[in-house]
Amino acid sequence: MNLFQFSSSKQSYWNWVFFFIFSLLISTSFSDPRISNPGLFCGKFNPLNGTNFVPTFVKEMQGLSEAINARHFATYHLNSTLPIYALAQCHQDLSQTDCLLCYAASRTKIPRCLPFNSARIFLDGCFLRYDNYSFFKESVSSSFDKVICSNDNVAKVDEKRTKRVGYAVGKVTKVALRNGGFGTAAVDGVFALAQCWKSVPFEGCQECLHKAEMEVRGCSPKAEGRGLYTGCYLRYSTKKFFNEMGETEHNHGVSGIAVIIAIISATSAFIMLSVFVAYATYARLSKRKKELENLGLISINFEKSGLKFKYETLEKATDYFSLSRKLGQGGTGSVFMGILPNGKIVAVKRLIYNTRQWVDEFFNEVNLISKIQHKNLVKLLGCSIEGPESLLVYEYLPNKSLDQFIFDEEKAKRLKWKHRFDIIVGTAEGLAYLHGVESQIRIIHRDIKSSNVLLEENLNPKIADFGLVRCLAPEKSHLSTGVAGTLGYMAPEYLIRGQLTEKADVYSFGVLVLEIVCGKRNATFSKDSSSLLQTVRSQIFVHKCFRF
Repeated sequence: MNLFQFSSSKQSYWNWVFFFIFSLLISTSFSDPRISNPGLFCGKFNPLNGTNFVPTFVKEMQGLSEAINARHFATYHLNSTLPIYALAQCHQDLSQTDCLLCYAASRTKIPRCLPFNSARIFLDGCFLRYDNYSFFKESVSSSFDKVICSNDNVAKVDEKRTKRVGYAVGKVTKVALRNGGFGTAAVDGVFALAQCWKSVPFEGCQECLHKAEMEVRGCSPKAEGRGLYTGCYLRYSTKKFFNEMGETEHNHGVSGIAVIIAIISATSAFIMLSVFVAYATYARLSKRKKELENLGLISINFEKSGLKFKYETLEKATDYFSLSRKLGQGGTGSVFMGILPNGKIVAVKRLIYNTRQWVDEFFNEVNLISKIQHKNLVKLLGCSIEGPESLLVYEYLPNKSLDQFIFDEEKAKRLKWKHRFDIIVGTAEGLAYLHGVESQIRIIHRDIKSSNVLLEENLNPKIADFGLVRCLAPEKSHLSTGVAGTLGYMAPEYLIRGQLTEKADVYSFGVLVLEIVCGKRNATFSKDSSSLLQTVRSQIFVHKCFRF
């Protein structure tokens, strides 16, 4: 008998089993680290005597990162000339992977408070704080504790919702105090979560949650309310936001019969479930192993070529990613000016690291672009992959991007017709090289626009920002992929069908040419027209464009 031939009486049972397994795998693969940021609070004092606090902060964060690597809670104290204490904790319902993703996001955002010697940041899945004294047992603060209510406007006060919110936050407070500082509750469509920091004693946790409970009630009848307190976090929402594993109590109990049925069903499905989970785990580990192998190949290649940079070197070169050194912000990261120890000026791109696709994006800008060289393409000088963030090092162009010239009234005067013509031709030559005119590699940029064309000192153009590039095999007519790019520059057929060809870049280049010639942005060309393209189509652009 075939293993997969079931009798009709058993089909519904096995359908349920497969649905249960499939749901489990889906929830495992697409978990949510909850990295939205409801509150970042900076201190008010700089370190004494103008001491540079940044290196101390970096060492403290490195120690804390190692401490939280295998658990949801960690504290760290760096005993130096400038003492610094830090605490990080994830909410108990997060997996360890999502905990690390949430911590990585908070670690990226909290440096905005530098050089102040204290700060605290609340993400919806974790908490991070540093200060110049031991604060680990603190529970409340009159100056820092905040309540954040959502902005949804309710036409009239919903008394039933207000009662449900009050019941939910009261209930979750009791659950958390019974369960070691963490609890969740669901009451007729209102979901709540409470979490105390593990360093806070029971009395402090109780004081913090009771204060949060009373003040968060005031957010009702808004759809959401958050209590951001020194020793705890409390949130309610009309949408479920916590994980199943974190549910510790619900409004409706489960009958004894349902429990028995669940136990029998789970026992029957255990063997098959184990096989599927083992396979899923193997597949995910294999994928992760492949990603690490790819990064290893990049590291080896750059080490051989002498283009591998140390993270600490680039961190110091950018003055620890100071805002005064920031050159721009793109879809895949921010760019900073850096001065290397030998005095050479470079552009350091700090990649955004909050998704599992970051290895693929990194490959686009390193493994692919490092193989091509052209006078109208920004040159990749190297990278760093061994620090807390991935960094790319490009040649520095002093005139920055084209959009800062053609859309600036004063700088635009420097761009004579010859300059504009040369910029158009140079950009076209760079695109032609990417599209394989001079090589066998067909590369589609997908984000050609004025801010991604940089200018040398003599105003020669160079195409930059290769985070969205895709490689097209010579024998393929198109590539089916997710739509990406900048609205206003994307070809209509690519937007509609998702079929990527070199024509997508050609369309974007056409929009860019019109902007260069007219000196106007595509989206804000004139008061009586919503876009530059509409003006061109209506054949009234001639007398508006050629007036330089």
